[in-house]
Amino acid sequence: MQKFQQVLLGVWREACRHIEIGRSAQSITALILNDVPLAQLFIRRIDYRRKCVETVALGLPEGEYASSDPSTPCSAAQLKRLKLWAGKGGIVQHRRGQGRSAVMQLVAPVTDDGHVLAGPLRVQDELLGVVVFVVPKNHPVTKRHRALAEALLDPLSVALANDRRLSKMAALQEAAEAENRSLLRRLGRKRIDDAVVGDRGGLRDVFQRVDLVAASDAPVLIFGETGTGKELVARTIHNRSSRAGGPIIRVNCGAIPPELIDSELFGHERGAFTGAVDSRKGWFERADGGTLFLDEIGDLPPAAQVRLLRIIQDGWLERVGGEESIHVDVRIIAATHRDLADMVAQGKFRADLWYRISVFPLVLPPLRERGEDVAELAAHFARRAAVRFGLPEAMPTDEQVRLLRTYSWPGNIRELASVIDRAAILGNGRRLEIEKSLGVTPVAPARQQTQEPQKNAPRSDISPLQRVIREHIETALTVAAGRVEGPRGAAALLEINPNTLRAKMRKLGIHWRRFRV
Repeated sequence: MQKFQQVLLGVWREACRHIEIGRSAQSITALILNDVPLAQLFIRRIDYRRKCVETVALGLPEGEYASSDPSTPCSAAQLKRLKLWAGKGGIVQHRRGQGRSAVMQLVAPVTDDGHVLAGPLRVQDELLGVVVFVVPKNHPVTKRHRALAEALLDPLSVALANDRRLSKMAALQEAAEAENRSLLRRLGRKRIDDAVVGDRGGLRDVFQRVDLVAASDAPVLIFGETGTGKELVARTIHNRSSRAGGPIIRVNCGAIPPELIDSELFGHERGAFTGAVDSRKGWFERADGGTLFLDEIGDLPPAAQVRLLRIIQDGWLERVGGEESIHVDVRIIAATHRDLADMVAQGKFRADLWYRISVFPLVLPPLRERGEDVAELAAHFARRAAVRFGLPEAMPTDEQVRLLRTYSWPGNIRELASVIDRAAILGNGRRLEIEKSLGVTPVAPARQQTQEPQKNAPRSDISPLQRVIREHIETALTVAAGRVEGPRGAAALLEINPNTLRAKMRKLGIHWRRFRV
């Protein structure tokens, strides 16, 4: 390779300088044009999930074939054939006028108007893609051209690997930003570190304990009914800790299928199971240097509890299908609405894990015990509703606040937020229709009567049956956050068959998506 030393030095420099594969391809093509007469250079990536080979970069933006089909579908058999070809390594050539081989038809999205060289782009025996050199038909392909093309496979492989890492990082960043926007939208806040409603009222004692534990790395176990704000408290602990600059990852342990829990929590290696086409970090690795919030930890199956205990004890994990131990530095905050002590007594939750995660317990009071916070919370959600729905801001009246304080709030703060949202929509910006939202018909003030009332006169404080049924179903959907079936779904709360509930919802025009939080 001595004859290509200067060229290759420049190629490696460009491959490492640019993260985006498009810029790398163009700068590298410019360097080799004097040594290889090119009509076009393609970088094509293999997408195993979508089962295709797609063009991700062109060396000459204005060159020939620049408008060729960017994606070529592949069957499982064709992908296998590509891997076998890549395992042999080296450059393959298609000369003008020859029939194109099966591999060349997959990797080279060009016509027979020129000579084509193609080679695999691999990193650590993993086939990432291919590079395709198109030489004009009036220029022969020499041994020197093939040798230089062969030498370019390594730097171009590195360039494509860098681009893949950038894509993964961008996807993770976008997912984190989307999660953050969703969280702020659900909480009705502009910043994650805004003051918490009730931290000087009904949650005063809770936040005094939050301040005590935030500075340490002790595991925290948050108890509270559904909708009491366990996630908000967990994020507050993280934001007030020394780990605030690191990630906080929330995992709903009850929402992960049992067969995927190990993969989701601890990650997996490529080929660990059917469909594992790439290695993947689990939630623990993603939370390294930060906090992992394990919501509904009582729903973890016994096998996952054993592996979780080991990580909490020594900080080491192994990915599914992996043999290498990986160390992570993660703080654990867990939450549950279950009675874990009773589950331990019944053998449904490991006692040793219970002792590890309950170093510092926090108990969140239900909203029915926080009457002093109802007015402030209602005003907070009213302002949030005005922003979310593009309505003029309307605040609850004193009478409406008194009404809200008399309600038992089985769905806690989450239910209050839904009631205020519904009241804002019903009021259409003119006022909050809290009475209608709660399913309460105001009783007109009693007037002095001069004669006996008619026995059959309708009572103004009784709602029509269909309206009561509608409002009862909507309340159940609010508590269940839009879920219809399952152990915590609206059908279970109402103790009816899910299909029966869906039929009633269709009849009444109730859509479950409106109640998703």
